[in-house]
Amino acid sequence: IMRIILQGRWLTASLAQQIAQMAGAGNIRQRNAALWGFEQFAAPVPLAQRTRIRAVANAARADVNFIDHPRPLASFKLAVMDMDSTLITIECIDEIADMQGLKPQVAAITAAAMRGEIAYPESLRRRLALLAGLDVAALERVYQERLRLSPGAESMLAGFKAAGLKTLLVSGGFTFFTGKLKPRLGLDFTHANELATADGKLTGSVIGAVVDAEAKAARLAATCAELGCAAIDAIAIGDGANDLKMMAVAGLSVAYRAKPVVQAQAMTALNHNGLDAMLDFFT
Repeated sequence: IMRIILQGRWLTASLAQQIAQMAGAGNIRQRNAALWGFEQFAAPVPLAQRTRIRAVANAARADVNFIDHPRPLASFKLAVMDMDSTLITIECIDEIADMQGLKPQVAAITAAAMRGEIAYPESLRRRLALLAGLDVAALERVYQERLRLSPGAESMLAGFKAAGLKTLLVSGGFTFFTGKLKPRLGLDFTHANELATADGKLTGSVIGAVVDAEAKAARLAATCAELGCAAIDAIAIGDGANDLKMMAVAGLSVAYRAKPVVQAQAMTALNHNGLDAMLDFFT
């Protein structure tokens, strides 16, 4: 049985009925004003029809997701999250660049990388080169003044914890920020790039290998091995092209306010609801 989840603050009964009819779904359930669920009993909804249904929902500022193989949340063992523009609302490197008056140049490279137009290691090298010489104190200013959690982040994490999942924050960003978020949010594991510094200033490089798409997928696999589970027992959440490899091996992938290339390949997507909306995907 396929589950179809419709979520949005401005849902109406007529919209829910329209989408149910388009999907050929029965057993319509309204859980609350912002959440409807359907079950589809016949053949799976074809891709072209799903695209049309998503367009109707998107016009109403709602998310609709097709859960082909519903599972209880507790059947998963690990939740893996990207940091920048996923767990938090900002791209940290762009905000660091703003301290140098270089945000437009750096942000343009960031955006191209997240769209998959530039390989992530090359994009990071270009951006960090622009930041060479910046005082390390700028990182603390970004954390204190600009870093904000994405809507629903804490509720999502609480849901994962209650179901017994471990959490991994894996980022092409920096250990300065993941290190602060780990105790603050009670995360189990983190993995990110370590910025190189000298005399209290950024050198414009990182220490060791860059955490790119392959490194993210490898860390997901390694953490699953450590926990004694398979990658199919992991949930992967991201927004950019460098998240696609880890999302491809996970049992459930969630594109959160993601670039088109990511939404096209992820199993589910959230564009209008907070991160905690994904807790309704599970049986």
